[in-house]
Amino acid sequence: MARTQPYAQACPIARTLDIIGDRWTLLIIRDLFLGRRRFNEFRQSTPRISPKLLSERLKRLEDQELVERAVVAGYPPRAEYRLTPRGRSLFPVLFAMGNWGFEHLFADEPELRTEVDAHLRSAVPEYVRMSEAAAAAKEGAE
Repeated sequence: MARTQPYAQACPIARTLDIIGDRWTLLIIRDLFLGRRRFNEFRQSTPRISPKLLSERLKRLEDQELVERAVVAGYPPRAEYRLTPRGRSLFPVLFAMGNWGFEHLFADEPELRTEVDAHLRSAVPEYVRMSEAAAAAKEGAE
């Protein structure tokens, strides 16, 4: 699959999309926030991504210093991936997208929304903090 041409604009949104706007990239970042670390965990979470494309996306994230790769001792040696502080700073972007999705795309599925929300609360500390802040802001606006 050929990489799309960069936007190459003097716009912060376009420049951000040049890094994280490819298909699958934000889902890989989501998985890292959910605690996934190994290549096979990413493949299980997003089974339609090819191994080659997953490798390319992880390499690009590493090149952009959003992800760091560490080789874990053992046989065979395995790589683990972690978000860098720069990568972790993307959480508000993912939170905003997820919040929008909850608000607009889960209206007919309240049970699923509750299940997903509970999972995120148990897995992602940043999610709990941002959810509480968003709820407080919403209350203050009403």
